[in-house]
Amino acid sequence: MTGTDTSTPAAECQVAWAASRNGRPVVYLLVGLTGSGKTTYAAQLVAREGVVHLSVDEALAARHGRYGIDYPEPEHKVREAPIVAELTARMVELVRAGRSVVFDHGLWLRSERDAYKRMITEAGGCWRLLYFKAGREVLLTRLAQRNARAATDGTALMITPEALEDFYGRFEEPDGEGEQILLQR
Repeated sequence: MTGTDTSTPAAECQVAWAASRNGRPVVYLLVGLTGSGKTTYAAQLVAREGVVHLSVDEALAARHGRYGIDYPEPEHKVREAPIVAELTARMVELVRAGRSVVFDHGLWLRSERDAYKRMITEAGGCWRLLYFKAGREVLLTRLAQRNARAATDGTALMITPEALEDFYGRFEEPDGEGEQILLQR
């Protein structure tokens, strides 16, 4: 058989994307570890496509300050959870209103990614799962640069090499989820 299978929502979304999205809004789901380039890409996408940028880190910094400086690291997940919920609800509202969005959050777990894809499809949008794949050395180099900015940049999280190793242990790499891999060097 030739052609593209359109029997699943994921396949339908990919076909819609290829056909200029048929007027459907797109949510760019950015997947990757801290320092992989998600926020940099999001800013470029906003400038190029005019999409709405929803950033968990930026909202968290605006509300609570800097991670590990203005609030203790162990409180991060508790402070982050309501912000993720608010931005997720906003994303669904925007999609229903016909607006495209870049959702800037690591989405480390497959179950999270699957839930977002369902929400987007149910709201009438299409999704693009963009995986920012970066090796340890790339991330360590970027995080060293980022850590140097952490004292003055309200959204830059101070991440140690030990924390990065912990992140790797909790991250579920996308595989067979309709992802597009953006290899970071």
